[in-house]
Amino acid sequence: MWSPCTACSTTIPFFERGLVVVNDESHPYDSFDELTNRLAHVEEDVYCVDPATKRQTALVSASDLLEQIANRETIELIQHGDFESHLQPIVHLDTGERFGYEALLRSRNNISPGELFRAANRFGLHSKLDQRARAEAIKATHHAIAPHEKTFINFLPSTIYNPDYCLQHTFEIIDRYGLSPDRFIFEVVETEKVQDVAHLQHVFSTYKKRGMKVALDDVGAGFSTIDMLKRLEPDYVKIDRSYVSFCDQDAEKRAFLKNVRQLTKSMGITILAEGIERAEEVDVCRELGFDLAQGYYFGKPSPYSL
Repeated sequence: MWSPCTACSTTIPFFERGLVVVNDESHPYDSFDELTNRLAHVEEDVYCVDPATKRQTALVSASDLLEQIANRETIELIQHGDFESHLQPIVHLDTGERFGYEALLRSRNNISPGELFRAANRFGLHSKLDQRARAEAIKATHHAIAPHEKTFINFLPSTIYNPDYCLQHTFEIIDRYGLSPDRFIFEVVETEKVQDVAHLQHVFSTYKKRGMKVALDDVGAGFSTIDMLKRLEPDYVKIDRSYVSFCDQDAEKRAFLKNVRQLTKSMGITILAEGIERAEEVDVCRELGFDLAQGYYFGKPSPYSL
């Protein structure tokens, strides 16, 4: 099994039978268990070779290779496994009509998204997983979302090394399905952790040049709202659920929501409240003039039917 990481030349192959090379000495093994037992007593860097193809792994520490072998099923899933998008509705707050959906990646064997992305980050496959998530979201849009409705698609800016190159795969899938670019809103997750704003500006610009919209997710505490909004000029902002939950009972939360609503309105930005679970939260956000809403109150993420 030999699988390239999309973002770079990194490969994570697994040879169930082969040779492990330690200090230029080759040691044959006939199973992963045998290889694991051998590596448990090795402190040097190693690599494995498939005698049939002569392919080999990168030179890594024995402990790193052990960790890869222990997580090989998750790694294989990220690279080749079956995924699907679950869709969570987003509604207009003033009318209650559906605006669109957020597409959320799910594996068919029930490994949690958090576990998948942690493993992807650990083994250099986060770009691959992020790309596959975008592809599944586009597929779901084609099969299950009405042409007049929008699809929010998450992405991690750190996985897009060169937007002009890395996003071509995404644009090609949109073209392949014959979908209009204006149906998509690409949403940067972990907004508060963004360090390279200039890079994110480039990513946003690349999406916008292709006729798509962009959004900032989880806007809230620790977020330099005015500066970030002016520099990035998003089309949408999504307010972190921590500010929405029980906002009817918290004056500080309502003050924050009011201020960010006034700011986004002055800049022509559409604002969405995340994590709404109660009718009282709907009332507050509607009274403050929020445009859109999302949360269990309106519907949980669910798989679509082909």
